Amino acid sequence: MPIITVELFKGRTREQKRELVQALTDTYVRVLGGRADAVTILLSDVAKEDWAVGGELMADKYPE
Repeated sequence: MPIITVELFKGRTREQKRELVQALTDTYVRVLGGRADAVTILLSDVAKEDWAVGGELMADKYPE
């Protein structure tokens, strides 16, 4: 049973997440085979102030 974990900034809509998980599932099955109902996807919303790259908070780099 494959598990795909995605961490993304908070603020995505349910529809965007729905589209993402469908696309990830379809791509996994197309590329690696298996059944779609066996693919598990975990989405984790992360606040920009809790994410940093290169010593810079994403909240500072990409303010609202």
